[in-house]
Amino acid sequence: MVTVVLNGYKRGQHLAQQLEAVKKQTLRPKEIMLWQNAGEDFDPQIAGKTTWASCNKNFGVWARFAYALNAKTEYVCVFDDDTIPGKRWLENCYETIQKHEGLLGTIGVVYHTPNSYHPMNRIGWAEPNEKTERVDIVGHAWFFKREWLSTFWRELPEEDHPMIVGEDMHFSVMLQKYLGLNTYVPPHPKDNKELWGSLPDTAWRIGQDDAALSMNMDNVELMSQQLRKYTSNGFKIINNKK
Repeated sequence: MVTVVLNGYKRGQHLAQQLEAVKKQTLRPKEIMLWQNAGEDFDPQIAGKTTWASCNKNFGVWARFAYALNAKTEYVCVFDDDTIPGKRWLENCYETIQKHEGLLGTIGVVYHTPNSYHPMNRIGWAEPNEKTERVDIVGHAWFFKREWLSTFWRELPEEDHPMIVGEDMHFSVMLQKYLGLNTYVPPHPKDNKELWGSLPDTAWRIGQDDAALSMNMDNVELMSQQLRKYTSNGFKIINNKK
């Protein structure tokens, strides 16, 4: 039913913990796939427990969504390498997508304006939500129908687009534009972290290390540029006021 796609770049020391959390899911994945970007050396005894592909070039954060095309299941869940899910996360996503067909994720963003990445409201593991919430984009973990990957790649990034940012926004934009689908964060109730897509203690600790792309202000400016481009070309954010 579900294929999980993991990836790694400069955080191989956390792979064992992440893999263990994925294997303990109440909705067990049919297959676990691992994408290795250049510059990462995984322990082969750990990586060997997955369907493992490596590359001698760093193709950034977009490549895992190409690798995910190899999945054979109806659903796919792609994880960032700093994301350790609660054991009912995949179950939570599956139940949510039956009621809210759209892209799901463990952290959602609602932009204040279409002109800047900041300020924003965050919903999910960083700001728990008791019920499913619609957002503009999601990140850290993406749950979706495999067939939607063809929509992700329906428009390719421009040749000069930095491949280290933007795949999260691109996915929501493509699904809204071509399929009329929205983006949601499943429930992250305060009293039940088993349902969460990212356990906060680990997320705060790993997600702010030297490898964190979102901590780089140059990357934040790139994301603002991308948001302005997409909204000027028709992407409707929830706060769609100029």
